[in-house]
Amino acid sequence: MFGKKKEKKINFSAGKSVRTAKIAAILIVLALLAANSYYSIQEEEQAVVCTFGSPKAVTTPGLHFKAPFVQTVTKVNTTIQGFPIGYRQDEGEDEEDALMITSDYNFIYVDFYVEYRVTDPVKALYASENPALVLKNIAQNCIRTTIGSYSVDSVLTTGKNEIQSNIKQMILDKLESYDIGIQLVNITIQDATPPTAEVENAFKEVETAKQGKETALNNANKYRNEQIPNAEAESDKILQDAEAKKQERINEANGQAARFNSMYQEYAKYPEVTKKRMFYEAIEDVLPDVKVIIEGEGGQTTTMLPLDSFVTQEGSSLTGTGGQEQTADETAETQEEE
Repeated sequence: MFGKKKEKKINFSAGKSVRTAKIAAILIVLALLAANSYYSIQEEEQAVVCTFGSPKAVTTPGLHFKAPFVQTVTKVNTTIQGFPIGYRQDEGEDEEDALMITSDYNFIYVDFYVEYRVTDPVKALYASENPALVLKNIAQNCIRTTIGSYSVDSVLTTGKNEIQSNIKQMILDKLESYDIGIQLVNITIQDATPPTAEVENAFKEVETAKQGKETALNNANKYRNEQIPNAEAESDKILQDAEAKKQERINEANGQAARFNSMYQEYAKYPEVTKKRMFYEAIEDVLPDVKVIIEGEGGQTTTMLPLDSFVTQEGSSLTGTGGQEQTADETAETQEEE
């Protein structure tokens, strides 16, 4: 009896251990199921949930549930990421990628940095094996094509912004046709240097000469802007003086024409009288200080010029030879006959 009791006790202990193991296994399975039944998405992430090979994007941040062992979740980083072209961040210059040839057949080292982000997590996971590598290959092709259409001078100095813009547009167009779920954010030229020190120094001298040219042009424009107002003022003064002289000449000519017309009208009325008067006036203007004296018979003299004598004599008459009176017209006739 004692042996049977001991055997029952052993069997009871063994059964208890089996039940405990079963319970533990069930708890482990339940824990695994619970652990695989939810997932969380951060603000900078998106998730792709695949159910029996059918992917679906989940873009809402927070806690989400899924069917354990049936659905798989792959998280995708949607923040802006980047990679260099032409150099390695840990090793420095990568001559193989950086060395390029320009349109004028010069070699040059150009370094770029490409920034991108994932816009469609499903396509980023399944459209290509490595979308970042695809983007890098596209960027390298576009970079070499664009650099090859510019001169080395443009790449080193003035054409960088235009080159970056053209490369970016070319990459965007190709990414749209590839449709791999990523988008180019920006591409920038980090550095551009000639392959040798001598060439680099030559380009620095060219840049210095260009700056000197710009300075000379600015100084010339400044001098021109200072001189043009003075020249315009002088020109206006000359034009105004010429206009005044012109108007003076016109007025003088008009006055002379009016005077001539007036004299002609008088002449037309009394030709002989007007002719004599004009003769006297002309003689007075030509010989203002000359006195003309006519000596007659018996020592008698008569003053003909200046004509003021005609006015000063009484009765506006002249006394001739033998006490005879002579008028001004008679005296003029005598002078003409002589």
